[in-house]
Amino acid sequence: MGTRNFVWSFTKKFITFGLITVTVSDRYVTVVPVRGGSMSPTFNPKTDSLIKDDYVLVEKLCLQKYKFSHGDVVIFRSPLDYKETHIKRIIALPGEWFVNRQSHDVLKIPEGHCWVEGDNVVSSSDSKSYGPIPLGLIRGRVTHVVWPPQRIGAVKSTTPERLPSL
Repeated sequence: MGTRNFVWSFTKKFITFGLITVTVSDRYVTVVPVRGGSMSPTFNPKTDSLIKDDYVLVEKLCLQKYKFSHGDVVIFRSPLDYKETHIKRIIALPGEWFVNRQSHDVLKIPEGHCWVEGDNVVSSSDSKSYGPIPLGLIRGRVTHVVWPPQRIGAVKSTTPERLPSL
């Protein structure tokens, strides 16, 4: 009977831990890898390193009221393919007028949408390609780099100087 009690106790603890982990990851915070160079040098600044990907902490409490600011780095589902996840910086918020530097068009960002761009201008598929994204596609805000160890730290929410708004 001792082995059976041990197995049952272990199983209950394992399932409880798993449910708590899934809940925290789904509702509050998670860690995700950043793939590619569209956000370089903010993420993945060195391509010659053994460690290719930065891992970042993504907080999800911002999703409760969609409270975002200029310069926030967000993770979102691609508006072109829901299976893809992208990471970009918010440049313009709902209702704002914005100058698209690529086409020189003046755009008004629709309510419930935002304009996102990668920090690496020459290597980023972003709102310049597919327009403003719905806020409902955003999965969280990046707050910290957590790996590799030499890059651990907070992510700055700054709007690059090269991207003026009206």
